[in-house]
Amino acid sequence: MAGDSKMSSGFIAKFSCLIKNQKVASESVHGAQFAKKELSKLCDSCVEEDKICTCGDLSRVVIQKQNGGHDQVKANSSFAHSVINMAGMLIGLGQLSTPYAVENGGWMSVFLLVGLGIICAYTSHLMGKCLRKSSKSKDYQDIGQEAFGIKGRVIASTFIYVEIFLALVSYTISLSDNLSTVFRGTHISLHGLHLSTYQLLTLIAVLVAVPSLWLRDLSSISFLSSGGIFMSFLIFVTVAWTAAFGGIGANKAIPVLQVKNIPTISGLYIFSYAGHIVFPNIYTAMKDPSKFTKVCIVSFALVTAHYTALAFMGAKLFGRTVSSQITLSMPPHLLATKIALWATVLTPMTKYALEFAPIALQMEHNFPSSVGPGARRIARGTTGSVLLIGILVLALSIPYFEHVLALTGSLISITISIILPCAFYLRICPSQVTIPVLLLNILLIAIGVGLAVVGTISSSKSLVESIRRGHSINLN
Repeated sequence: MAGDSKMSSGFIAKFSCLIKNQKVASESVHGAQFAKKELSKLCDSCVEEDKICTCGDLSRVVIQKQNGGHDQVKANSSFAHSVINMAGMLIGLGQLSTPYAVENGGWMSVFLLVGLGIICAYTSHLMGKCLRKSSKSKDYQDIGQEAFGIKGRVIASTFIYVEIFLALVSYTISLSDNLSTVFRGTHISLHGLHLSTYQLLTLIAVLVAVPSLWLRDLSSISFLSSGGIFMSFLIFVTVAWTAAFGGIGANKAIPVLQVKNIPTISGLYIFSYAGHIVFPNIYTAMKDPSKFTKVCIVSFALVTAHYTALAFMGAKLFGRTVSSQITLSMPPHLLATKIALWATVLTPMTKYALEFAPIALQMEHNFPSSVGPGARRIARGTTGSVLLIGILVLALSIPYFEHVLALTGSLISITISIILPCAFYLRICPSQVTIPVLLLNILLIAIGVGLAVVGTISSSKSLVESIRRGHSINLN
């Protein structure tokens, strides 16, 4: 009995690095197993495309006590800490494309950016209500199951894992684009490999990142993700510095409105707000969960202001020449540009292990107990390596960042951030739903479905056209 408790406690200690200032005290086998289960559930939610692996529970303090057979879980995340966690989760890869989106959609499309931010803040609030209604729900999949049974869990999990895959493809395309700019003028070739210089550079970078997929100590992954969020803020700072001191006149004209591009850029905008899969863990980590709605409001207000400022700075600086990634438009001779490019290059390399973590943990969870740790490690690393090589091949085959990002936003992110939260709320909290609230949520679902359909069609067409154009150029 004591031996089992020590083994479980050791397992917990190894993984407690995911949670800042976490203390785990197991005074019984049952308590240790409970803590292990809780940590496993939290890790399954470390999914976010492009965002820091907080698990939403950086301040969670889990204390197991043998108190009448019940386990007590104490959360210790303050209001300010929760705001930082949520804002950090939201700011990621999507910020690179906001200047491109404003330039192509017109300055009035910023109202769409702000509107989607308000809607996503509201749907985050709905998720908080679902969590208050059902104490058993701890993550996004749990909410899906509470609302629609096992089918709800399967649907939620499917969308989450597809988003992970497409986000990794987008990261790899971004890595390739920025590497080719960093090493502009460099020519590399390997005998027997018919790859261009930028493809070889991307291959080398991905191979460098492959060993991180074999990591079993998740403290390293958490460290990498912290570096990723720092680099996201660094990109904003370098763009702001370029606007202020780069010697470029920020006086380019921005079109008023280009309606034909709205379906595509709506996908770019919504991708930037996709963080809902981790919000339940931020809620459960809060010292005072009743303030979760205020956390949502403050976080989304800060992030929306961040995106709007970056969008206008980039669009006014570069006008029609702005690239789908703002870093590719910055003057190559500036030190700020070099910093921004390297930050964008390094960010994907810090994300691969983090994004793969929930898949790996779920896979290990499904292994029979007879499978030893060595075999689990090999299976984990091999699966991750094969998946990453597949993502690399796909990214090099369709190197069209803006179209892949828009497709991900329209096809997946809208569903995760708008449609499903509204549907979950109507199902879980029917007693709280008044007629106006019912009509509002039905309207939001309709808006989400509409944007998803037209955005998916538009971005898919643009992606196919770009692929055909690319093949035509290669043939010529």
